[in-house]
Amino acid sequence: MLNRFASFVMCTAVVAVAGCAGSQPPVEAGADQSAVIARLGPPKETYDLPGGGKRLMWPTQPMGTTTTAADIDASGKVLSVRQVLLDNEFYRAEVGKWTRDDVLVNFGRPFETSYYTRMKMQVWSYRYVENNIQHLIFSFYFDDQGILRQTQRAPDPKFDPSQRNLF
Repeated sequence: MLNRFASFVMCTAVVAVAGCAGSQPPVEAGADQSAVIARLGPPKETYDLPGGGKRLMWPTQPMGTTTTAADIDASGKVLSVRQVLLDNEFYRAEVGKWTRDDVLVNFGRPFETSYYTRMKMQVWSYRYVENNIQHLIFSFYFDDQGILRQTQRAPDPKFDPSQRNLF
C-alpha cells in the first residue's frame, strides 16, 4: 500500500512541476524584442498597438489550439508574452463594443470564418483547449457593421469520436 501511495505522490509531483514549467513565458518582460523572436522564430502575425507598440503572434491555427502573443513597446522591449486562446482572454471581449479589428488584434486570424445570411452575422471561430482537457471552439458573431454582437463556445467536433469520419 505504501508503494502505491509513494508512486502516486511522485507522479503528482512530476505533473505539478511539468505544469509549472509549461506556464513560464519564453522570455521575461523587459527583454529585447529580438530575444522573443530568437526563441519563437519570426512571428506569423503582427499588429499595431496604441502608443506605437506591436503585438507579435505565433498561432498554431487552423489545426492547433494555441496562439502565443508578445506585446512589444515602442522602444522594442517585451511587455508580456502569453497564450491568448483561453477562456479568461476570450471573456475580455465586450459585446456591443469590440469590433472585428479588436478581435483580430487580440486573438489573431481565426481558423474559420462563416457568414449566416438569415442572421446577417459573420462568425469567426478559434480552436482552443480548456484546462488542458476539453477541446472547444470559441466563436465571435459580428453584425454587418463589424460590431461584436455575441459569443459562443462549443465542443470541437474534430475531437468528438462520433464525428471522426467527417474529418
